[in-house]
Amino acid sequence: MRVTANKIITKVDQVGLDFIAQEEGCILHPYLDSVKIPTIGIGCTYYPGGRKVTMRDPPITKEQAYALFKNVLATYEKPVWSVTRDDITQNNFNALVSLTYNIGVAGFKGSTLLKRVNKSPQDAFGIKEAFLMWKNAGGKPVLLSRRKREAELYFT
Repeated sequence: MRVTANKIITKVDQVGLDFIAQEEGCILHPYLDSVKIPTIGIGCTYYPGGRKVTMRDPPITKEQAYALFKNVLATYEKPVWSVTRDDITQNNFNALVSLTYNIGVAGFKGSTLLKRVNKSPQDAFGIKEAFLMWKNAGGKPVLLSRRKREAELYFT
């Protein structure tokens, strides 16, 4: 288990919530993301219980979008804290959850980034380089700026 100042880190904090929400944006009606997956709210592609978002779903309110986001986020927090070292910081955790929220659990668990974090969590060059490996969506480097911001958050 990860412990920082006697606190077990298993959840993103407010900084992490705000960071991911900013990166994802908030769109209150179904839309197709950059790889054509139906999405709603703050980057949510499914609802609690596992039902996928469809383009026929009704719009939601901002309050519903944030509630959905916080509910779905747990699906990404657990895989991060369960496979990373115990000594990563809150911002390390926030950045890794942001990445996982965007690329998926399977992508994160098999990533070079995870291997580098677990080997040496303060290897600035290696970890920044590994974040940037996830810059593409749909074959285009549309996520490069986000990956740079995640790496910056990781080392903050």
